[in-house]
Amino acid sequence: MGLLSEGNPLSWEETKALAEHVRQHGIEQFINLYKKLEDRTGDVLKWGDEVEYIIVKFDDEKERATVSLRAKDLLPQLQEKEVADPQNVKSLWRPEYGAYMIEGTPGKPYGGLLAHFNIVEANMQYRRAEATTILHPGEVIMSITNFPRLGCPNFTSPPNPPTPQDGVTRSLFFPDDVIFPGHPRFKTLTSNIRNRRGEKVAINIPVFRDVHTKIPVDNSSELEPNAAKPDCVYMDAMGFGMGCCCLQLTFQACCITEARTLYDQLAPLCPIMLALSAASPIYRGFLTDVDCRWNVISASVDCRTREERGLEPLKNNKFRINKSRYDSIDSYLSPENEKYNDINIVHDKELYRRLREGGIDHPLALHVSHLFIRDTVSLFSEKVHQDDENDTDHFENIQSTNWQTMRFKPPPPNSPIGWRVEFRPCEAQLTDFENAAYVCFVVLLTRVILSYHLNFVMPISKVDENMQRAQRRNACLEQKFWWRRDVGVPADLAKQNTDSTDIYSEMTINEIVNGKDGVFSGLIPLIESYLSGMDVDADTHCSVQQYLKLIQRRASGEISTMASWMRNFVTTHPQYKKDSVVSEKINYDLLKTAYGIQTGTIPAPKLLGGGNVSKTNENIPKAFITMMTYH
Repeated sequence: MGLLSEGNPLSWEETKALAEHVRQHGIEQFINLYKKLEDRTGDVLKWGDEVEYIIVKFDDEKERATVSLRAKDLLPQLQEKEVADPQNVKSLWRPEYGAYMIEGTPGKPYGGLLAHFNIVEANMQYRRAEATTILHPGEVIMSITNFPRLGCPNFTSPPNPPTPQDGVTRSLFFPDDVIFPGHPRFKTLTSNIRNRRGEKVAINIPVFRDVHTKIPVDNSSELEPNAAKPDCVYMDAMGFGMGCCCLQLTFQACCITEARTLYDQLAPLCPIMLALSAASPIYRGFLTDVDCRWNVISASVDCRTREERGLEPLKNNKFRINKSRYDSIDSYLSPENEKYNDINIVHDKELYRRLREGGIDHPLALHVSHLFIRDTVSLFSEKVHQDDENDTDHFENIQSTNWQTMRFKPPPPNSPIGWRVEFRPCEAQLTDFENAAYVCFVVLLTRVILSYHLNFVMPISKVDENMQRAQRRNACLEQKFWWRRDVGVPADLAKQNTDSTDIYSEMTINEIVNGKDGVFSGLIPLIESYLSGMDVDADTHCSVQQYLKLIQRRASGEISTMASWMRNFVTTHPQYKKDSVVSEKINYDLLKTAYGIQTGTIPAPKLLGGGNVSKTNENIPKAFITMMTYH
């Protein structure tokens, strides 16, 4: 969710009046930070994952599943160890947007040793076990991307009615009480985004049209005819997007140049990983024609006015803005990749000029001045006046509310932390084994990119195309994606590629991941080539091979994505009426089965494959078995 500053939140009118103040001082803070740290080198590779969880409550007697609004009760207990000894904890816990959500990360980042791949899953298991021990009867922790009946009547425990006439959300479906109450930022963001936009957010996701699907889907288009589209599932609150869960990765680079390289090279991978991790085909109790959360979140925080969206002539606003503040990146950061920035990069020219005067090079100045076309949408009275030489809160205020596929993160002031990049597209996976597999796959790709000096960069317009294709139903198998043919592979793999005047080809996920003869070597073969030259212990090698096998089989269609598995479960359920509706009973059975798979009590060969199994105590290092035992 980004920076969580503490303080007294200002109203939208107060925040709006200070928007230019925040922008101007945020730019000065970035310039000052850059001057101090641009030559910083020698930071070691560190990386870590963030997994977001939903607290689900099962009522087995009534056969109902709801979200449990108890995050505020759980977090203080989960944070006790950190408060007592912050340097020696094995997990860190943070609030998320929903009162039913929590976020867990490792207590310390992992490093450059290949052996660290062998403890990722164990730490995820530890986090899940740690949270599970303090749950009430009937409650479980699930790393699912979206609760299928979010926004349906009585979807929470305890039940809360929506308040469409007042409050911060004014939603027909999503009650204000479902927003996490323990931090003022969440409700402030919700209210300010709605006020800045001048109307409620409008999320319209195409419904999956089955034999008996009703169009319009419900009475939303009658209640809000200017916002709801008849062939779509309509949602009208920030919580429908920010109430989703994801799997994110942050990497520390050795220097700013390496961080910019990783940012650029991972950007084309974002839509590929989005499609490969697809896990959310159901919204507000309806099967939809998408498999991913991305456009839902993008619309859920779209604070652009009608002028900025191009619906009215510019009069009160400065820019026509092409995307929501939650979307894919608009430019690469390395000077050598400027030629691939082929879309209009809307930016504040005055701020760009100031950045250039401050010594910032063109692509980085363009990036920052593009982020700073946005207003602050959350400001605390205690943070208005700052020391621009030593503070960065105004910069982070804007930076942290540009939620893009990649995030370029400068070091915090006076901190041992180096230049970092954040990889943000992946959907949360059901099991720790899957989450660990996706994490290790992406981390290994960063090692391959830097070791082999690979080049995945393509025109940003093609990455944007890929982002939309990635979200379509069954995109992992049925869509083709633009991908670079010659990425500069090592000599032993280059023989697979033929000369071609076409730098980019449209390929399937399978071809990109596993390779296509004469066209592209494949991401897994590149990783295998890299690992063959490394000294990998047998235990780590076994773990990594299991993870790569899962990715290979998902890409090829031998096993399904979570989205496809969920869709198949619903459409083959005895009570499904071919009307796109996911009823209380279907939802209960779906989540009960998913929880059984998560805990290992229900086999799921179509989702995980028969041979892919989670770590057991036999192959987890002994030190970690001790760590995972929670009393």
